[in-house]
Amino acid sequence: MKILVIGSGGREHAILSTLKSTARIELELYCAPGNAGISQLAECVSISATDVAKLAEFAASERVDLTFVGPEAPLAAGIVDAFESQQLTIVGPSQAAARLEASKGFAKDFMERHGIPTAAYAIAHTADEALEILASGKFGGPENPVVIKADGLAAGKGVIVAGSRAAAAAAVRDLTAGGLVDSQAASRIVIEEALRGREASLLLFADGESYALMPAARDHKRIGEGDTGPNTGGMGAITDDSILSESLLSRVTREIVEPTLAGAREEGFPFRGILFIGLMLTEQGPKVLEYNVRFGDPETQAILVRLKTDLSAIFKAMAAGALADIEVEWSPESSACVVLASAGYPGKYESGSLITGLDEKLAGAEVFHAGTARSEAGEWLTAGGRVLGVTARGRTLEEALDRAYQRIGMINWPGMQFRRDIGKFASAERFGREYVREL
Repeated sequence: MKILVIGSGGREHAILSTLKSTARIELELYCAPGNAGISQLAECVSISATDVAKLAEFAASERVDLTFVGPEAPLAAGIVDAFESQQLTIVGPSQAAARLEASKGFAKDFMERHGIPTAAYAIAHTADEALEILASGKFGGPENPVVIKADGLAAGKGVIVAGSRAAAAAAVRDLTAGGLVDSQAASRIVIEEALRGREASLLLFADGESYALMPAARDHKRIGEGDTGPNTGGMGAITDDSILSESLLSRVTREIVEPTLAGAREEGFPFRGILFIGLMLTEQGPKVLEYNVRFGDPETQAILVRLKTDLSAIFKAMAAGALADIEVEWSPESSACVVLASAGYPGKYESGSLITGLDEKLAGAEVFHAGTARSEAGEWLTAGGRVLGVTARGRTLEEALDRAYQRIGMINWPGMQFRRDIGKFASAERFGREYVREL
C-alpha cells in the first residue's frame, strides 16, 4: 500500500513512524516535503505542502493509494476537494469543514448555532470597530482580561491574552497593522472573554458519521518554565488519565464532540479527518477554546506512541466511511513529549549547529525530527526553531517524563533549550499580565 503524508515537521515524523510501527501490511511511504529525520522512514518528495496541483499530480503518477494531510494550510486551501475531484483517495476535512480552524469567527458562530459551550465573543471587521467593542463594556471593566484573535490562520501568532483594555487595544492595533500576522488573517478580529481553568486537548478520528476518541492531552505553549514568556508552536505535551476523568470525558463527548459532528453534518460538511478540540475546564464546565482540523504538534507525538491499532487501517477506514468497523486500541500507559529548540526561539534563531547524541538509544523513548538537516559528512544539524521532540511512554506520567528527560540528557548542541517542567502544572495566575508586544 502506497501512502503519501503531506508536511515536514515532528507531527509528520510521528505519523510516519506510527504507520511503520503499527503496520500489518507492507507499506511504501512518501512524504512531501518531509525533513532529514523523515527521510530515514519515507521517500521525501520536494513538493511544498501547499502546492496542491503538484501534490495531486505526484499522487496520480505514483498511483498512491492514500494521502494524509498533516498541516492546516493545505486543508484550508481545499486540497481534499481537489484530490477527490480527481478520484484520489485522501484523508482530511473538506475546505468547507476546514473553516472550523481557518476562520475563528466562523467557528464561534458555528458553536453558537449548535449550543456548544464556549466563551462569550464579538466579531469586528475593522480595528475601529474592535476598539468600540472594547470600550463598550461588553467584556467588563478596563482591568478585566480579554482575548484578541485574528480570524484567519496565523501560525500560532494570532491569539493574544491581554490583561487590560489598554493592552487589548494595543493587541488589536498590532494585529491589524500586519506586524504580527498576515493582514488577510486579521481582516476580522474576534474578541472573547478570558476563560479561567485548566486546559486540555481532545482529538478524534472521524469519517463523517462515526468517530473514535484519542487519549486526552495537554500541551505547553509558552517558552519559559512556569508558563512564562512568549507563546510558541508548543514546547511539550503529555497524555495521562488525570487530564480528563471518565465523567468529565463523558460530558465533553455529550456536550461538545457529538454536537460538533452533528452540526457539521446538518450544515452540509460532514467532518472526515482529525478533529482537535481545545478545551478550558472551567468551574461552569468544559468550554471550547478552539477547533483545529488536523493533528496538533507536539500533541501528536505524545498521543501516537500509545496507539496499538494499525494506523494505515484507521486511515483507510476513515476514507471509506467505515470507521465503525475498526476497534481503535490504545496502550494504558502515559506519555510525554519534550521539545528541544534552538537558542532564540520563538524569536530569531540560528541554524546549522552540530547535534550530538541522536544515535543513542533508550527503551521506551523516541526522537521525532522537526527541524534537522544532514551535512555532507552525514552529521545531524539544526535547521529550525523547534528541532526535536523527545517522546517517551511509561506506566505513570512520572515514569514517562523521567524517561524523556533521561533521553534528552544524551542529546546536545550549542544553545539547545527546553522546558524542564513539562507535565508539572504552574498554579500562577496567568491573566494578570499585560500584553507585551513581541517582535
